[in-house]
Amino acid sequence: MFFKPVKNYSTGRIAYTIAESYRDENKKPKQRQVLNLGFLDELEKVHKDPEAYARELARKMTEEKNDENTPIRIEISRTEELVKFDPAKDYDSNRKNIGYAALSKIYHQLEIHEFMDNRRRYTKAKYNQNSIFKLLVFNRALFPDSKLGAWERRGFFFEDCNFSIENVYRSLDFFLKHRSALLKQLHTMICNEYGRDIFLLYYDVTNYYFETDYNDPDDPTKDEDDPARYGLRKRGVCKEHRPNPIVQMGLFMDENGIPVSYDLYRGNMNDCVTFTECLDSAEDALELDNEHIIHITDKAMMTGDNQAAIRIRHDGYIISESVRRVDEPFRDYVLDQEGYTCEYDKDGNLTFKYKSRLQPKKINVTNFEGKKVKENTNERQIVFYSEKYARRAKKDRAIAIEKARGKDGTVSSFGSDSHYGSAKYLNKTPFDKKSGELQTEASYLVTFDEEKLSSDERLDGYYIICTNVIGLKKGERPFRKKARYTMDGYLQLNRSVTDKDIIEMYRGLWKIEETFKVTKTNMSARPVFVWNQDHIRAHFLICFVSLVLFRLLEFKLGWKHSATEIQENLGRACGSRLEQNLFLFDHYTSVLEDIGKASGIDFSKKYLSTGDIRGILAQTKKFEG
Repeated sequence: MFFKPVKNYSTGRIAYTIAESYRDENKKPKQRQVLNLGFLDELEKVHKDPEAYARELARKMTEEKNDENTPIRIEISRTEELVKFDPAKDYDSNRKNIGYAALSKIYHQLEIHEFMDNRRRYTKAKYNQNSIFKLLVFNRALFPDSKLGAWERRGFFFEDCNFSIENVYRSLDFFLKHRSALLKQLHTMICNEYGRDIFLLYYDVTNYYFETDYNDPDDPTKDEDDPARYGLRKRGVCKEHRPNPIVQMGLFMDENGIPVSYDLYRGNMNDCVTFTECLDSAEDALELDNEHIIHITDKAMMTGDNQAAIRIRHDGYIISESVRRVDEPFRDYVLDQEGYTCEYDKDGNLTFKYKSRLQPKKINVTNFEGKKVKENTNERQIVFYSEKYARRAKKDRAIAIEKARGKDGTVSSFGSDSHYGSAKYLNKTPFDKKSGELQTEASYLVTFDEEKLSSDERLDGYYIICTNVIGLKKGERPFRKKARYTMDGYLQLNRSVTDKDIIEMYRGLWKIEETFKVTKTNMSARPVFVWNQDHIRAHFLICFVSLVLFRLLEFKLGWKHSATEIQENLGRACGSRLEQNLFLFDHYTSVLEDIGKASGIDFSKKYLSTGDIRGILAQTKKFEG
C-alpha cells in the first residue's frame, strides 16, 4: 500500500488517500483506493506533517496486511452479478485448484520443465510447449479428460495457459518427437533424486480400448519389418472383454513400484512377443545394456524364446509355474514332504513351507530356421506351500463342485469333455436311455469324477517359482561386481540368496497390476479419444509421465494412502475467489496433511492471497544442488 494525493479539479482541493496495486481479470495492473484520509487543508489542522502521517499509515497498513494474524475485511455487494464465462475467449476461473502443487514439485524436481524449455527453443512455435505439457499432465492426474476438456479447464490451475486448442494438438507431435530422450531424463533424475535401483525389473502387458468399430489399416507400401507398416488399433484379446479395437502397452517397473519405461504395440500382437521388443526399446532409451537385471513377470509371458533372450543378455529371471501343469516326476517332488522348511504362527499352526532344488530343464526355442527345438538349461525350482492359498483354492472350487455334483447321474446329449469350471469334474459315458446299456452313439451319462477332485485337492496351496538366480555358496568368497553370469547359466549374486528372498522378489509383481489399475481407473487412460497414431502415442506418453509423478508421490508418502485417496483430496483442494487478491479454500483432511508434510506445502490455510499462492508455487520450483 502507498500514499496517494488526489486533486479535485472542480474545487482545487487535494485529498490524501491510501491506495494499493492489483491486477484485474485480464492480468492488467491497476490501482484502487483503500482508505480516504480527508482533504489536506483539514488534515493540516490535526497533523503537523500530513504527508508524513499518510506515508507512515500506509506503511503500517502494509505490514498489517502482510501479517497473517491480521483480520481481513471484505466488502460484498448484494447486487453484483456473475460474469458469463466463455472458455474460447477467457480461461481465468473464479475457482482454482492448489492441490496440483504437490505434483508440480515432483515435476520440477525431475527437471521436466528444463527438458521442455531447452527443446522448444529450437522450434518456431509462439506458444509455450512446457505450459501445455504441464496442463495435460496435471489434468490427467487429477481431472482426467480429453485434450479439449483439459484445455477448457486450463483456468482451473494457477498457471499461464494462454494458448489455443490448436496449439495443444500441434504440441502432441513435439512431445512424441522427444519421447525417448524424456524417458531417459525421467530415469536419470529418479536415480539421482530417489536412489532408483533397477536390478529388479518387473514387466507386464495390458491393453486399452477405443470407441470405434474399425481396425487401423496396414500400409502395404512400407517394408514388412517397418513398424509403421501396421495399424496400431487392432481387435485382440481385450482385458475387459470388449469387442472394440485395442492397443497394448508393455510396462517395466522397478521394485519400488515406480514405472521405468513402456512401449505400445498392436492390439492383435501376442503378449509374449512384446517382452523382448519392449526390453530392446528400454535398453536403447535408458542405456541399460551394461547392467545385469533380474526380470520378473507373469508365467504366461516367459516363453522359451524369452528365457533364451534373457540368458543371452546374461540376465536373470523369476517366474511362477502352475503345479498342475508340470510333468509327473516334478509333481511327485512337490508332494514329497521331505526337505520342506516349515514356518508356524504364534499358535503353532503351519502358515507356509518351501523347498528348492537345482535342476536341468528343457525349453522350446525358435532356431534361425523358424523351427521350435529343445534346448537344455539349468534352473532353480522353488516349491512353496501356503495354508492361506490352500484355503482360498478350496473356497474358489466350492461353487464348481456344488454345480458338478448337481449334474451327477443326469443324461446329456453333448459328449465332449471340458477342462474348465465345473465340467472338468464330470465324466461322460455313451448311454442308451431305453436299454440302459453303454454304447458308442447315444446320449451321455454324466457322473462326478471323484478321482479328479482328489487329485486337485492334493495340490491345493502349492505353487512353483522358477529362476536362474542363485547366491554365494557357503564358504564361497565374494566378488567385486553385484552379480556375475556363470558357465552353467545361472546369474549369481554377490550375497546369499535364500528361497524366501526369491519368493519376496516375485511377490512384488502385484504392484504392476496395481499400476495398471491406476492408469485405467484413476487416470481414465481409456477409452482413448485421439485417432491419429502419433497422437495416440503422445497421449500414452502424457499418461506415463502423470503415472510416474503419481507413483513417486505415493512412494514419498510411504504408500500410506491409496491412489484414489490422493487423487480425490488433491482434486478437492480448491479455492474460490473472494476478491482480486484473495481465495477461500474449503477442503482439508489428514491425507492432505500427510501430502503437505511430504511435499513441504501447507494445505491447511483457509485464506490465501494471490501473493501467498505465487510463493507456494515458486517453492515447488526451487531445488538445491
